[in-house]
Amino acid sequence: MKCFSAERNRLFGLLLLGLALSASAPGINAVPAEEQVFTLSLRYRVPVRAQADRFHTVQRPERWKATETAVIVCDMWDSHHSLNAVRRAEEMAPRMNRLLHAARRQGALIIHAPSGCMQPYEQHPARLRARNAPTAANLPDDIGGWCHRIPAEEQGVYPIDQSDGGVDDDPQQLARWHEELAAKGRNPRAPWTRQMDELEIMDQDAISDSGVEIWNLMQQHGIRNVILVGVHTNMCVLGRPFGLRRMVLHGKQAVLVRDLTDTMYNPQRWPYVNHFSGTDLIVEHIEKYVCPTITSDQLLGGQPFRFRDDDRKHVAVVMAEDEYQTETTLTEWARRHLQRDFRLSLYYEDADDPRQIPGIETLDQADVAVLSIRRRALPKAQLDAFRRFVDQGKPIVALRTTSHAFALRVGQPPEGHDVWPEFDRDVLGGNYQGHHGSQSADDPENCVWVVPASRDHPIVQGWGEGEVSVSSWLYKTSPLGPKTQTLMMGRAGDRQPHEPVAWTHTHSGGGRVFYTSLGHPEEFAMPMFRRLLVYSVYWAVGQPIPEMWPDTTLRSDD
Repeated sequence: MKCFSAERNRLFGLLLLGLALSASAPGINAVPAEEQVFTLSLRYRVPVRAQADRFHTVQRPERWKATETAVIVCDMWDSHHSLNAVRRAEEMAPRMNRLLHAARRQGALIIHAPSGCMQPYEQHPARLRARNAPTAANLPDDIGGWCHRIPAEEQGVYPIDQSDGGVDDDPQQLARWHEELAAKGRNPRAPWTRQMDELEIMDQDAISDSGVEIWNLMQQHGIRNVILVGVHTNMCVLGRPFGLRRMVLHGKQAVLVRDLTDTMYNPQRWPYVNHFSGTDLIVEHIEKYVCPTITSDQLLGGQPFRFRDDDRKHVAVVMAEDEYQTETTLTEWARRHLQRDFRLSLYYEDADDPRQIPGIETLDQADVAVLSIRRRALPKAQLDAFRRFVDQGKPIVALRTTSHAFALRVGQPPEGHDVWPEFDRDVLGGNYQGHHGSQSADDPENCVWVVPASRDHPIVQGWGEGEVSVSSWLYKTSPLGPKTQTLMMGRAGDRQPHEPVAWTHTHSGGGRVFYTSLGHPEEFAMPMFRRLLVYSVYWAVGQPIPEMWPDTTLRSDD
């Protein structure tokens, strides 16, 4: 009896130790599942003003009860007719599997939805769970079919041409891949047979590709929130019966995990951008018209997932001035000339309060900032975003009124707001003292030219020889700081002194700077000016100037 009691006590002690270790293990939360929540930051887009085609990118915090949340894994098949699609799915899968484990541990329902591949799972407990869910009292009539568009999407233009199916493989590579699939006895056009093995399916999960079954299952479990991961964003993730559109239409709070998805987009089709930029455009479309997005680090910690071939630098374009229409000109310029090779974020001043730039707190996520700002006393927290950017040593490209971006002409900033009058001197290397004004009828032209000593600088490649007429009034900027290199000079007629109109600098944080006092709307109609700005961005981030400068169209009918 004593031996039995001792052994019982020993086993009980081991059990308690095991429970303690489990509670303290990384990624394991000891709080009961019914009390656990996902603390999320939902990113979405709102129009800058009514009828505008420009949007603020903003975020809001939300807390979702885990037991009221389903994670749907869309079409992460074991193969695909595109080899590049296969490679990207395989690269993404380990991170996705970690997210599924984290969500499952906290009490979320995991629904695996490899469309057209139910046969291998016919007797799996997860398949039976979905199939046996009772019919919901509020089962929507259309939940069994695809949804190709919701009313909100009618407000915008679909951002990519996917009419060719979106395959981005090299043709020879694709032909060899299809031969390999055929040799394995698979249909090269539809080679998928099940979900990829890298994504573990547990007995407490569910398996279904039916909108009806998934709706019934969610209603049975009291699911109010849906997190979508998988492929492909522009096709199945949006359009399947269990996809984002149907979920939103029928009242679920849905989000896309934007770093755990991929698109079917071929860069040889409009808008002729990098494959990953094509995904960005679809995510942007979703955030404008369908639902918010999140990133996987919100459940897993660390950094968001990024494909190893996605080596694009991130450009932030900030527009907060009301003199030169750069909200329009810079937006179109960035879409047309930067979206091909860069990640792109656009920030605008608030239409109702020009002293606010919504979303600017994420500026430090960018690798380079393009600034067009005029006399803004921002809330201190927003101005601090710019100070951090400089302190981090990141490069800046600045236009025209940015020389007095954070300096008021008169008076003091409102309470809680701040100014930075030294920005011109310490960051841009300038010395703005006003401008020479318009010219007389006898001497009408402002002219600029490349300084001969700087003719070989990469930024001014493609700028014309000799003097070029421009519309921008000449700024008084002399003398410049000692760390500047003047690239271009200008004159206002023959009666004013010549002034620098473009230069490079190393700012107080150590980052590269390009500044130009040009930026009038008519100058954005000049290819050489647009090219000057494009080349300045490549130079600022230390990338080679492209042999053929990027020039895509904004719309397919342009």
